[in-house]
Amino acid sequence: MPKVVVTGLGFICPIGNDQAAVLDSLRHLRHGLSVYPRFESPNIPVRVTGLVKDFDAESADPEDWKFPAQYKIRRETLRGFSPHVLYGYCALIQAIADAKLSPADISNLDTGLFTASAGSTMMTHHNLTRMEKYGVGRSSPLGIVSSVVGTLTYNLVAAFKVQGSSCGFASACASSGHALGFAWEEVASGRQKRMLVVGGEDGNLETILPFAAMRALSLNFDPNTASRPFDVARDGFVGAGGAGAMVLESDEEAARRGAEVYCEMPGWGMASDGYNVAISHPEGSGLAQAMHLALRRAGLTAGEVDYINAHATSTPIGDISELRALKTVFGTNRPDGPAISSTKALTGHGLSLASIMEAGICALAIKHEFMPGSAHIQNLDPEAAGLNIIRQNINERPHVVLSNSSGFGGANV
Repeated sequence: MPKVVVTGLGFICPIGNDQAAVLDSLRHLRHGLSVYPRFESPNIPVRVTGLVKDFDAESADPEDWKFPAQYKIRRETLRGFSPHVLYGYCALIQAIADAKLSPADISNLDTGLFTASAGSTMMTHHNLTRMEKYGVGRSSPLGIVSSVVGTLTYNLVAAFKVQGSSCGFASACASSGHALGFAWEEVASGRQKRMLVVGGEDGNLETILPFAAMRALSLNFDPNTASRPFDVARDGFVGAGGAGAMVLESDEEAARRGAEVYCEMPGWGMASDGYNVAISHPEGSGLAQAMHLALRRAGLTAGEVDYINAHATSTPIGDISELRALKTVFGTNRPDGPAISSTKALTGHGLSLASIMEAGICALAIKHEFMPGSAHIQNLDPEAAGLNIIRQNINERPHVVLSNSSGFGGANV
């Protein structure tokens, strides 16, 4: 059974549009959150988001979009995109270049692509409104492929001429965790030598604002404190957009190519709460089971984990659920236990994007020998007592890292 290794990373996200920028933000615990102009309305109770910089994809017409000049996208390709597909395309370009893959390495039966997104609410609304107003004859023939769940898969498979396994995952905030996990299965089983994995979200008003109706978003207007996982005063998550990309390969294939390896991905686990459509189990039972399964699959013990990148989104209920799950797996009085942080204090919550963005952050942490702190904590929630929640970076290499993600319906990875 081959080992699975990470050989390429790509980022388009609030804390940077490439690996170097993301690493610099992490090193300085510099967040990428800001007031979103489209939220500045008396009827909107939230203000802060994690916006992607140097891109403008607010229009429903891709020909109006602006993006960095180094990305050359043909007009006929761009016309089928939604904003997160644009981000995903650019992140995948980075990951492919980082892994030093050629077009022939990508377009063959040994390379597949798994994606994760919730589709594009903005493009769906625009296309349906136009059809209702003007009729089918004046609707875009690419309205479906640019908007529905799966648009990230359709577009990237076509644009990069992928011939191996392809599939899209939609399990809310666990989506790209599932994509990574099942991509691991493809490589570990020998079915594919290489998997490209991409997660993305538009991160615009249409994507984020509906969460306000669930009372899930932070009402804090200050970007410096709106996202503060594990703080007693946290009041909801800050939505974010962008994309992350990762190249997984068998160790044999990486060695054959002479590829640089970030780290090994030795296993993963998933489990469900079976509790509520939107709220995590109060004791974090499904997440605890997912962590147990990941450790078992990797042949590791809880005591061997050095750093945990927590799902912790900065919601009152969700953070407590995860803290209890962590105590179940790692012990109730472990101030000397694994370092724990939530980088969502810096990035905001990328929804479908979150898992792969944070897995990429973990790969950077291993390669560059540090553990990012959990920013913006002023008063640690008493529920975190006995756990090693780090508030500043630790400049030591973590040898074993665990990354958590949870989604609606109690999906945990």
